[in-house]
Amino acid sequence: MAEIKDPENTILIELKDGTVTIELMPDIAPQHCARIKELAREGAYDNVVFHRVIDGFMAQTGDVENGCTDKAFDIRRAGTGGSAKPDLPAEFGRIPHDRGTIGAARSSNPNSANSQFFINFKDNHFLNGQYTVYGRVVSGMEHVDAIVRGEPPATPDKMLSMKVAADA
Repeated sequence: MAEIKDPENTILIELKDGTVTIELMPDIAPQHCARIKELAREGAYDNVVFHRVIDGFMAQTGDVENGCTDKAFDIRRAGTGGSAKPDLPAEFGRIPHDRGTIGAARSSNPNSANSQFFINFKDNHFLNGQYTVYGRVVSGMEHVDAIVRGEPPATPDKMLSMKVAADA
């Protein structure tokens, strides 16, 4: 596990193979960082599936409305929702979409990010300036690399839990 420099701005995601530690970037995207912490503290991300996992590209999750396996779950609906909270405005910065960065998933409207996010498997610089980057995996990327692929995966992996390190 990585050394945690700022527990209030560090997210811990428990996957089937181990813990993924993410450093948030509140100086770059304060609203996106606040939202992921708020939803994590509510337990909204617990048991939510990775509904879109494209080899050589990214793993997407965070549909707290339709992607939770302890509700009436239909993988075909996962990825179509968000949370009950309002959408967020884009917070485009100069941080590139490098391997391990966290990007805000959204519709074609740049100001439609809500709860969904993706983790880049590789450098995806064609996304720069189009999707908000607000965190970076600092340890456990091997666990992200092991997530089952598919759009959607036949038997999707899920986030067992997500916590703010200050609360863990």
